[in-house]
Amino acid sequence: MISAQPTYVPRLLPLRMPRVCVAVTGSDPAEMVDKAESLARDNPFLEFRLDYLPRPALALAKIKRFLDTHPYVVAIATCRRALSGGKFRGSVVSQLNLLAKASAAGCQLLDVELQTATKCKPQQLQKLRSGAALILSFHDFRATRKLEETLQKMLAYPADFYKIVTTATTLSDNVVMMKFLEKQSDKHSLIGLCMGEQGIISRILGVRAGSVFTFASVSPGEETAPGQVTAQDLRSVYRIEQVDAATRVYGVAGDPVTHSLSPVIMNAALRRENVNGVYLALHAKTLKDLMACVRDIPIHGLSITMPYKEAILRHLDNTDSHTTKIGACNTVVRAQDGKLYGFNTDTAGVVRPLEQRLPLDKAKVLVLGAGGAARAAVFGLKERGAEIWILNRTAGPAQKLARRARARSIKRADLKKLTFDVIINATPVGMGNGRESPLNENEINTRYLFDMIYDPPETRLMKMARERGAQVIPGVEMFVHQAARQFEIWTGKPAPWDEMLRVVTITLQERAAAKNAAKNGTKKR
Repeated sequence: MISAQPTYVPRLLPLRMPRVCVAVTGSDPAEMVDKAESLARDNPFLEFRLDYLPRPALALAKIKRFLDTHPYVVAIATCRRALSGGKFRGSVVSQLNLLAKASAAGCQLLDVELQTATKCKPQQLQKLRSGAALILSFHDFRATRKLEETLQKMLAYPADFYKIVTTATTLSDNVVMMKFLEKQSDKHSLIGLCMGEQGIISRILGVRAGSVFTFASVSPGEETAPGQVTAQDLRSVYRIEQVDAATRVYGVAGDPVTHSLSPVIMNAALRRENVNGVYLALHAKTLKDLMACVRDIPIHGLSITMPYKEAILRHLDNTDSHTTKIGACNTVVRAQDGKLYGFNTDTAGVVRPLEQRLPLDKAKVLVLGAGGAARAAVFGLKERGAEIWILNRTAGPAQKLARRARARSIKRADLKKLTFDVIINATPVGMGNGRESPLNENEINTRYLFDMIYDPPETRLMKMARERGAQVIPGVEMFVHQAARQFEIWTGKPAPWDEMLRVVTITLQERAAAKNAAKNGTKKR
């Protein structure tokens, strides 16, 4: 009696694909599958990047066992050749053989790049599709261009999904990608996004424009493409599963913005107050690029940071009195009619923490600095009746600000003779490393020391002030209060100040721990 050959039945795709696919890498098969094990429960959609393995064929048996014991997992097998931006250095034939074996191991989707498809016979691709869904992919590592033309080339090869990934060199490239998805996703199953730091808009909003799903990394440092966001951040910070056509878009715009804490704090507030909105870091290399996105996406609210706080003014239809006096705007609201209104909430960031501690009327306040942050402090406190002294490294800007605000400028030599209720550091001295201080210990004669710097959480100035017996107000309070005021302006709701402070404090602690770990690791080596 001749035994029948077992018939392979492909694992079916779910009717609704998960929105986030996590790219899994590893130095060897055991590490790759261990990562998949740890991810599967919270991330049922995984991409096995076989090309990251020195000998990818050795992983297939482990992947089969994993998928057999995790039937709810949807898996993509990718073995991208080096010529197409991957790490696999084998031939097209060996690539196709590996993907066929990955399909037999239980992977429901296979990723084949266009460059490989052009070197295949039609029956080779058809054979792959007999056991799994085919994703035909194209990557442009330089720019976002010719999307329609690229899709037409790809349509010559029958596939279940067409994936076009480009590189955003401007924020507007995201708009190009999303308009393409909106136009074509009704006709074809598309996956589309932009790589790079400036591509974050498409990674989060692409799914509402028509991309079937987006990609995420396992953790920071494990990205398989530039600008990839971690799966945890996509879900918990950006709430990608809830993003829909009604989701309002907010963001922090500046150059640079990579390390901004604003997305963490603002998305926490939106989540806490159940606002259907998402807040993104927008690396705007030009103001023209930013303003085009405000109109086209559209963006409903912006936090403006360096270097655009003054330059943005000419693009606004109206501003509040604080913005006019200070000559700088850190908050923009886009009204229903498309008009842009500017506010400055840095004043709230200074005034609110102080009001909680002492009466400001007739309070003697020394402000260090004469830039935008100092101007916000000076005008905000002047409105509350405080008496203001201004000290700056160069006397001219301090004298000019003092004249405008009806305050007094002083020389550093006078500090030892004066005492204040509050000293406010509105300079960047001490930022980053925390080792520098704008004042010496014997110049800190005050009841309260308010340092606007929040990273590091404790600066040298703060430490010296504590040793002198002053009460210290950390810069994180200013950051949270100005952000809370922005939230109120945008949403009309009271800001969850306690939650915002909690989230930003935890994030700063995590960053400090990561810096220390990296520092210690370097020393050990």
